[in-house]
Amino acid sequence: MIDHDRLFKELLSTFFVEFLELFLPQVSKLIEQDSVGFLPQEYFADLTTGETKIIDLLAQVRLAGQETGFLVHIENQSSTESDFSRRMFFYFSRLHQKYLQRIYPIVVFSFDEPYREEAHQYTMEFDDLKVVEFNFFPIQLNRLHWRDYLTQRNPIAAALMAKMQIEEGDRPRVKAECLRLLATLQLDPARTRLISGFVDTYLRLNGQETQVFQEEIGKLEEMEREGVMQIVTSWMEQGIEQGIEQGIEQGIEQGLQRERSLVLRQLTRKVGELPELVQAQLNALPIAPLEALGEALLDFASLADLEAWLSAQG
Repeated sequence: MIDHDRLFKELLSTFFVEFLELFLPQVSKLIEQDSVGFLPQEYFADLTTGETKIIDLLAQVRLAGQETGFLVHIENQSSTESDFSRRMFFYFSRLHQKYLQRIYPIVVFSFDEPYREEAHQYTMEFDDLKVVEFNFFPIQLNRLHWRDYLTQRNPIAAALMAKMQIEEGDRPRVKAECLRLLATLQLDPARTRLISGFVDTYLRLNGQETQVFQEEIGKLEEMEREGVMQIVTSWMEQGIEQGIEQGIEQGIEQGLQRERSLVLRQLTRKVGELPELVQAQLNALPIAPLEALGEALLDFASLADLEAWLSAQG
């Protein structure tokens, strides 16, 4: 399962200013860019569902040349939700109550479907009185076309093109264009990995698409092609490293299971059938205590000896 909230939070917090520059240039011009600070996560109990909700991103910014500022609240919404505008109003109300500051609310709608325009207003009114009119700024990625962002030298564009409106046959080309744009930005390795990993997560290609992707890379200018190939090579190296790590972990786990199975058989012969509680304690033992038990059990005469040994392990 893809952890959409984590991926978007990491992307938007790392490239917060670039995000504003791309989608809200009028806001980015208002603030001191070096004043951005992220506030602790806020947890809210949703009384309508009984769930605990977590604010995705809350940033404190200062107005350019001034001591005052405001908060920027960003939510990533990875699935459609009928009462989402109401929930955003609840978030706004509670944040405003706590911080008593102006709040600029933004929502990134990142789901693939539906394509209809999502509501971005919550109102409450009577015939003679408008009680509430709450609005937030919507960015609905599946209603934006990736071609419109090809020339944007912005890391957020390089990442989010992967979630925009893409015809099925264009997926390989979009992935190549995302990486081409990323390569031209010449970011540090950590930020490059963040964006390339985001793109690879949302544009996983099948065998035929991969062949087209390679052909698209071959059409790039030499400098761009070399930059993209460096990124692709880092994916391969990372995959090999992960495979080795997984192999080692699997080997350790298999060895631990064999050791545990042997000790359980020996204990059953020494003290008889083991109660479920004792078996659970044995199954939770790490490798070092398990090896020590393999030696200690030679001196056991009854189940009480085993229980005393387990009790001594804390």
